[in-house]
Amino acid sequence: MKAIQFHEAGGPEVLRYEEVPVPAIGSGEVLVRVRAVGVNPPDWYLREGMKVMPPELRPALEFPLVPGTDMSGVVEAVAPDVTGFAPGDEVYGMLRFPGFDGRAYAEYVAAPASDLAHKPAALDHVRAAGAPMALLTAWQFLIDLGHKVPSPFTGLVHEPVPLSPGTTVLVNGAAGGVGHFAVQLAKWKGARVIAVASGRHEEFLRALGADEFVDYTTTEATDVVGDVDVVIDTVGGPRSGRFLRVLRRGGTMLPVFFAEFDPEETARRGVTVSNIQVRANGPQLAEIGRLFDEGALRVGVDSTYPLSEAARAHTRAGQGHIQGKIVLTVGS
Repeated sequence: MKAIQFHEAGGPEVLRYEEVPVPAIGSGEVLVRVRAVGVNPPDWYLREGMKVMPPELRPALEFPLVPGTDMSGVVEAVAPDVTGFAPGDEVYGMLRFPGFDGRAYAEYVAAPASDLAHKPAALDHVRAAGAPMALLTAWQFLIDLGHKVPSPFTGLVHEPVPLSPGTTVLVNGAAGGVGHFAVQLAKWKGARVIAVASGRHEEFLRALGADEFVDYTTTEATDVVGDVDVVIDTVGGPRSGRFLRVLRRGGTMLPVFFAEFDPEETARRGVTVSNIQVRANGPQLAEIGRLFDEGALRVGVDSTYPLSEAARAHTRAGQGHIQGKIVLTVGS
């Protein structure tokens, strides 16, 4: 089969379209013929050699590596101990995360059955592949964590804040993968949603249910927003802390990417900072799939590329300002 591999860490140019063996399946696994693959930040973190992590925490990488966790496709075969899936079933999932052995940038993948769900009928393979990691991140932050594993970033188990009419949620970086799902899930629970993104995304986000929109290129959100119950910041970085001041006392800050907060400031403001590391969860994807079929959720697609052009997809990702998800298409 064909797959994308890289033999050394580096830029998008290290991604190669090569012949590799079709994987064998083991106990609890399903062989899936891949139709589409979602592109996510951990894919390019891995490609870059995990430079995003402190040197002492970086995992040892054994090359060549096939990146990718998110995929949608058709079941080809199942292990004898697998129930619930059969050849011909359309499935989607996030494979073996946290971890870097998803190996989804390929024509076939051996997938843990526990990481899979039947693909929602309302989604084609491109949109289904774009959903899992970003959607599970938003779901596990906002709706149901689904496990009791402490966050590696805080050492604490995250407790989602109950969302309901009367709750105000601000989503920073609202047009991206996690952001556009967070907007929809908060709105599904009845919350008032404030979306922060660049102006070109306003129509897209209002169509997803945003009640208010702040164009960060012209307006500093912290100057015009206040008394917020929950902030989910998908951008992170050194400026994330400014959103603490828009929270009411008792409010919660949810940073998706790395950000540092002063414990004394959070205590003084009476707010909580909580974090997760998203984990693969097929049953959650099955539950969420019903929302797609009911029309309560949709997947924004920024752009698509053939699997053979994964390097172009990573180049696009590096340009930022993404609306929804970047997806690789596999086969016809």
